[in-house]
Amino acid sequence: MKIYTKTGDKGTTALFGGTRVPKHHIRIESYGTVDELNSYLGLIRDQDINEAYKALIIQIQDRLFTVGAILATDPEKATLKNGKSRLTIPKISKEDIEGLETEMDNMNAALPPMTHFVLPGGHQTVSFCHIARCVCRRAERLATALNEIETIDPNTLMYLNRLSDYLFVLARKLTFDLQADEIKWIPEKE
Repeated sequence: MKIYTKTGDKGTTALFGGTRVPKHHIRIESYGTVDELNSYLGLIRDQDINEAYKALIIQIQDRLFTVGAILATDPEKATLKNGKSRLTIPKISKEDIEGLETEMDNMNAALPPMTHFVLPGGHQTVSFCHIARCVCRRAERLATALNEIETIDPNTLMYLNRLSDYLFVLARKLTFDLQADEIKWIPEKE
């Protein structure tokens, strides 16, 4: 199988279902940003961190492939003529969202209370996590903009929202685990 198809040479790409759209279409921007996020999660997973975090990141990366597939599917072609779904993979579930919430609760229980915003950084691994959080927020913004044009499954949007929260808490937990400095943002008074 060749990697290059030459079908996108004129600036269009095919959605799952065959519909061709411009490569700058918001749907493409949405799932492209999810792909970018997935790559950053791989970078975090490659760091010297707790194996439990790595295992969860692999699960999250799997779910992000599902999010990408959902976003890459033309809603008008999501259901086949026989009434079955074009996507034959498990969709994002309430359990996926609740799993992120449980992980956040567990990590937060081991952390000092947050009293201020914190400046991203303190350790390279923590910085990678903050970058992933920002990319996740961008993916969420793009997906919600797409949702205003063509409806997206609400669980998909909620998953992206919870994932950005999870990445923030993970950054704080990694700061704690790695004994890095957590620098509070305390604005100067005028």
